[in-house]
Amino acid sequence: MKIEMKAVRKLRVHWPIASETFSRLAKGDAEAFKDEAGIVALLQALSGSPDLGDFGNYRHVFESGVGFEGFTCAEGATPTLGAVGQETISPTFVFTTYFDAALDDAAVQRFLEHIVDIHPWEVPVIELTGPMSVSNTALPAVFESQAAS
Repeated sequence: MKIEMKAVRKLRVHWPIASETFSRLAKGDAEAFKDEAGIVALLQALSGSPDLGDFGNYRHVFESGVGFEGFTCAEGATPTLGAVGQETISPTFVFTTYFDAALDDAAVQRFLEHIVDIHPWEVPVIELTGPMSVSNTALPAVFESQAAS
């Protein structure tokens, strides 16, 4: 089997979630996705952007994990959680998806702006990589030999 690679960029967003949602997700309860308004909004944003998570026969592909974010709010901050000068730990949903590396910068900017608009944090943690390669399609050896004929 041959693996076809595709040039993509990775988008990762850290999203605060309720402790109950964190516990449910950590136990493998995928229904928790439907009960957390922030996750619902994030997944709707993914669904509304056909260029995100496009893996050929699979659309809206994403990966997720749960963890914690830690921060201390400085003077001038208007925190959603915590207080100025206070160390805060927040249960966090980490969402990762990919998009074609050739996607127009304006389209990327529009999606990032949409994420910032719906994100509850004053300064959301959003990571965007440069081009990298991910597997896109696995081609069986029989198909490969037919294609070479």
